[in-house]
Amino acid sequence: MQTNLADFIRGTPDGDTADATLRKCVHCGFCTATCPTYQLLGDELDGPRGRIYLIKQMLEGAAVTEKTQRHLDRCLTCRSCETTCPSGVEYHRLADIGRAVAAARVARPLGTRFLRFALREGLTRAWLFGPAYRLGQFFCPLLPASLKAKLLPRKKSVAAARRTHPRRMLMLAGCVQPAMAPNINAATARVLDRLGIATIEAEGAGCCGAVRLHLDDHAGARADARRNIDAWWPHLSAGAEAIVVTASGCGAHVRDYAHLLAHDPAYAAKAARVTLLARDIAEVLAGEQAALAALLRKSVPATRRKVAFHSPCSLQHGMRVRGAVESLLQAAGFELTPVADAHLCCGSAGTYSVLQPELSLKLRDNKLACLSAGAPAAVASANIGCIAHLQSGTSTPVSHWIELLDQRLES
Repeated sequence: MQTNLADFIRGTPDGDTADATLRKCVHCGFCTATCPTYQLLGDELDGPRGRIYLIKQMLEGAAVTEKTQRHLDRCLTCRSCETTCPSGVEYHRLADIGRAVAAARVARPLGTRFLRFALREGLTRAWLFGPAYRLGQFFCPLLPASLKAKLLPRKKSVAAARRTHPRRMLMLAGCVQPAMAPNINAATARVLDRLGIATIEAEGAGCCGAVRLHLDDHAGARADARRNIDAWWPHLSAGAEAIVVTASGCGAHVRDYAHLLAHDPAYAAKAARVTLLARDIAEVLAGEQAALAALLRKSVPATRRKVAFHSPCSLQHGMRVRGAVESLLQAAGFELTPVADAHLCCGSAGTYSVLQPELSLKLRDNKLACLSAGAPAAVASANIGCIAHLQSGTSTPVSHWIELLDQRLES
């Protein structure tokens, strides 16, 4: 695709990224076949190819309208189109640039601006979100149905293993997961402890920055990345092997730190190293298969339990981790039920379920229909947002798959 970028963005880092991305697109339209919003709405402008044209027009100086912004806002940034694209178009980078330009040109309604501000500033601060979430759980019976649906049942936090081992890995705590599902990282620590790997949640690390980036606060996202790198760097310098991430949405974003800080002379090299060391817990355990198999042989054989696995978009399309979780669960004795359209998004997509509730609920219900078709006893996923979103629409228990594996090893 030929481009002629306008002066306001030509020659800037975002302009160079956009230009390179646009030039890769060959208009083939394969991406529309796997785009969740195009499947729902049937509008070319609600698919990747149409949105690419909209962004191209903006960056070449065309007027930006509320309609342009609406079509860009409807994008889930699920990156399914990137998996499908034969030309290697990194659409998510272009979408982030396009939405930021649209946000600077088109003023959103006051209520929308306030909601986006509350999400950007509230979700990203664990010290603020945690107490607010627990308060919501306490008063859950008094809340309206729309808010009740956002709350997971209260779960007792189980202490994580903290034994010393020669092998050490950092683990991202994140911003919302410690309050919503504190057992996920605890279960991860216990599983790794059994394998002789100690986990460290570095003091000073916090939100990965994905929420800010997708709400058009690119400077804030870079600041979050720098803060995390500063917190992790002493441990990496002291021999920590990896940065383990248990929320794949965070993992996909941390893997983008090298791009995010590529033009920061003080952090570019460190960010590149962090990108290389960021691992989803499935990737870590896939590299420990022999030791894990030995642990499973020592535990009591489990009754085969039917589980439906929902692979988050951030895991399969963002991190490109496919099949690893399924193999680990099967090795642990779980029976995985078939899931149709497994490549499609569940509708959670970070803050999307709040900002685009109608589309989000349609996608959720479609996903739950596919997950429940095999009558599973449980649903597993790999991202806290997906877990909470899916649980809001079903009575079947939904949890992180690492919790299932932890329970299996305890038997």
